[in-house]
Amino acid sequence: MSTPVPRRPDVLVVGAGGSGAVLAARLSEDPGCEVLLAEAGPVPPARADFPGGLLDARLVPGAQPGNPAVRTFPALLAPGLPYAAARGRFLGGSTTVNGGYFVRARREDFDRWSVHGDLWSYDRVLPAMRALETDLDFGATALHGGDGPVPVRRTDLSHPAAAAFRDAARALGHPDDPDKNAQAAPGFGPVPSNTVDGRRINTGIAYLLGEAARRPNLTVLGDCAVRSVVVRRGRATGAVLDRGGRRTLLDAGEIVLCAGSLSSPHLLHLSGIGPADDLAAHGIPAVHDLPAVGAALSDHPQVTVEWTPRRPLPPPSGTWLGGALHLPSTGGAAAGDLEILQSLVPVMGLVGGKAAVPGAPLPFLVSVLAPRTNGSVRTVSADPDVPPRIAYGYLETEADRRRMREAVRAAAAVIGALGDISAGPAEPAPGPLDDDALLDAWILARLGTSQHTCGTVPMGAAVDAHGRVHGLTGLRVADTSILPDAPLRGPAATAVLIGEVIAGAVRAGG
Repeated sequence: MSTPVPRRPDVLVVGAGGSGAVLAARLSEDPGCEVLLAEAGPVPPARADFPGGLLDARLVPGAQPGNPAVRTFPALLAPGLPYAAARGRFLGGSTTVNGGYFVRARREDFDRWSVHGDLWSYDRVLPAMRALETDLDFGATALHGGDGPVPVRRTDLSHPAAAAFRDAARALGHPDDPDKNAQAAPGFGPVPSNTVDGRRINTGIAYLLGEAARRPNLTVLGDCAVRSVVVRRGRATGAVLDRGGRRTLLDAGEIVLCAGSLSSPHLLHLSGIGPADDLAAHGIPAVHDLPAVGAALSDHPQVTVEWTPRRPLPPPSGTWLGGALHLPSTGGAAAGDLEILQSLVPVMGLVGGKAAVPGAPLPFLVSVLAPRTNGSVRTVSADPDVPPRIAYGYLETEADRRRMREAVRAAAAVIGALGDISAGPAEPAPGPLDDDALLDAWILARLGTSQHTCGTVPMGAAVDAHGRVHGLTGLRVADTSILPDAPLRGPAATAVLIGEVIAGAVRAGG
């Protein structure tokens, strides 16, 4: 895995994150394909060179303000509600700084997406889902893989708080859901995670630091930002690279953007690909009018509901994650569109990078996973260092607010059933729980996001099922931005799947 800028690559992959590291590694399996992978953040040459805090599965680096492996984007979750959206800027991208949650999308998700191409039907993608993983709990089966790059292990629920959550869910009548990477009815169960023995295995480690690192046809450039894609006569012919302030025009046979759901649409806009009138108004000459780029955004709103342990509990030994409960909202998806995800680390610990904060309450991260598309990414300057304007559009409708209230009330019911381990909820108090208007205000004051952004360069409207940008040749997008909407589970595993599927399409000539 050399570092000088090579001769003209056959494929330039932009971004070494959840999808890009996968795509580059798979394409480089063909010795006749010259692959260049450009990553804006650092690229350590070996796993031992990763900072320990990025590997410790008890921590969530993306939750830590100022973490050097994280880039933040200013955003609005709702009108007047600013937020800093965190994304990984390091080898492995956001799989290096996220929580290690590795849950597959549901069959219902693939049913929606496959209208844009049978390539995305559940039955077609299942072999790729098996090929990308080594399931350390179930082994190789018709459903799970036994020799893929990503190790998957479920949380063991041995922590007293996790065991209490399990017992509370059963007491409330929620079914057991022991394998959340199957397609059984939603309920309570352990969380599939790409962590082993307390260490997070990101896609950089899983795909690039083994055999791929020895391939002479794969070049990985760290601290290399792609500023724009060059388009001539309807074809993407290269890109402008920035390494240490020095810009280079690199020709490439094909370019695949894997920069993530916030950066990929921004990069397309900076390249003149997007809503022509809007780009022109901000000093960007339009080379290809494609209004769907950045016109929509899909993500999952989240709030934290905390409870107070009655006695001191031990810190987690392997991962910050406990169990997870999925359940349907009223009239919602049968696969479960509400999630109550247990953290065994207090919020102050997640933010401060500490696995233990004695005396602090423990949180449930409560999210609405309904596949809604209601935000946008707009570029407001031709200067690539000026961030785009990001709006999530959360809680716009009464249906949105009702689902969030149901999720919070379901979490409060769990806290009420935790038994002797709990001294009760830290918040919300009974007053807001019993009044819709008060609960809406409580939620809005604490609103966050699950960081599950999808849909900003969607299949159907902006790209085809193979990630090819409509109306151009030589340019694809392969990250969660191509999903028409966010799946019914967090999309980290789906990001890896996208890398696998689009790599297969490229190699097959599709």
